[in-house]
Amino acid sequence: MTEIAHTHALRPPSPEADSTTVKRRRALVGGVAGYFVDQFDIYLPVIVLAPAMSYFVPSDLDAGTATIIAAFVFTATLIGRPVGAAIFGVIADRTGRRRATIIAISGIAVATLLIGLLPGHASVGLWGISLLILLRLLDGVFLGGEYTAAIPLAMEWTPKHRRGLASGLITMTAPAALCVISGLTLVLLQIFPAGAPDSPYAVWGWRIPFVIGALLAVAFLVYFVRNVPESEAWENAEPAAARVSPLRQLFTGANRRSLAQVFVLMTGVWVVLNISASVLPGLAAKVAGLTPTQVTVALIVASAVSTLTYPLAGALSQRIGRRPFYVGVGLLIIVVGSGATALLAGSTTPGFGAALLLLTIAFTVGILAFGPIAAYMTERFPAALRATGYGIGYSLALVVPAFYAYYLVGLGAIVTPTYAPAVLMAIGGVLVALGGAIGPETRDADMQPA
Repeated sequence: MTEIAHTHALRPPSPEADSTTVKRRRALVGGVAGYFVDQFDIYLPVIVLAPAMSYFVPSDLDAGTATIIAAFVFTATLIGRPVGAAIFGVIADRTGRRRATIIAISGIAVATLLIGLLPGHASVGLWGISLLILLRLLDGVFLGGEYTAAIPLAMEWTPKHRRGLASGLITMTAPAALCVISGLTLVLLQIFPAGAPDSPYAVWGWRIPFVIGALLAVAFLVYFVRNVPESEAWENAEPAAARVSPLRQLFTGANRRSLAQVFVLMTGVWVVLNISASVLPGLAAKVAGLTPTQVTVALIVASAVSTLTYPLAGALSQRIGRRPFYVGVGLLIIVVGSGATALLAGSTTPGFGAALLLLTIAFTVGILAFGPIAAYMTERFPAALRATGYGIGYSLALVVPAFYAYYLVGLGAIVTPTYAPAVLMAIGGVLVALGGAIGPETRDADMQPA
């Protein structure tokens, strides 16, 4: 009996097993690379365009109007993402994850390149900023489509015992992209002066990252078309013609309850992300008196640290379970994340070192929930509507947190503006813990069709 078992152990893997392993690896690489392209593109207007807005906005425009216009550039992307998730979720569930991903990434490449070629106010007046906002809206639609299709595909190819780690490897590209694009912008600003509408950075320096973003999208598209297979879970689901619309299924019965639960969770996640990525750098500059270069360096460090924690968070959720992970992370945000934010906001000239440490702690804890999110969100929905459920659940929750600036004003009237960000981060932590607590355990979920 021992000899038989020993012989079986030494038997080489079958060609079918080798083929499956290769397909799984390629699908995971596709998920990682696609999400990096997605996140790189998302941060372009936030970081790259900020020093070059004078190219699009007339200098005689009042500061309030200029700020609103600049905000529209980012808001247009946020509006486009839920729309794209709904459109491409249905495409992915009805015609295949692979086809939906190819269409979405092609759209990202074209939209990003067109933005990099836009003329400014001096040439076409307000048409320049109008076209920028329109293209970012369109880009947001395709961005929402990319992760809606590619991530379920990658998760469906991943064995259940590795989904947590695989999710962390995919989502770690978000802080990695922020780190890369912040570093790239910092280098470009050192080489090309910025400021005036006709400065080298304002005229053409900002275009370089957009061209790079378009080229990354094309490179990913080539890899995906050549190497990534369609999901077997989708192929084995009931024929598309026999299905009720995925959107209709999503808003009925148990699926509606699942959507409501992940909406609570993701609302908390997005609230905390907005504080971490948008408010913390401003606090560091205001309280510690950091220069824009120092703030950028601090953000790069915080992003690099967060990149390393995502796979660890995903693996931890696989060991202890998704439900206790999100309850625990919610509590960690309430205590440590908001605590570090409060200390940063209330400090009196803490210096660069202390400001860097507090920002890194708050930032890393604040976005830790994203580690296993790709696995958890896809595990919550059945194969026939998985892309639609994941995409809408992930993107629709962006809407309420998008108005975080107004919430800060309201909280500031209660707890003083100094500590409003810490309070709002704690509220986000409560939503994360609550969203995790009211949901089921999913780490052992079978993602194949019933």
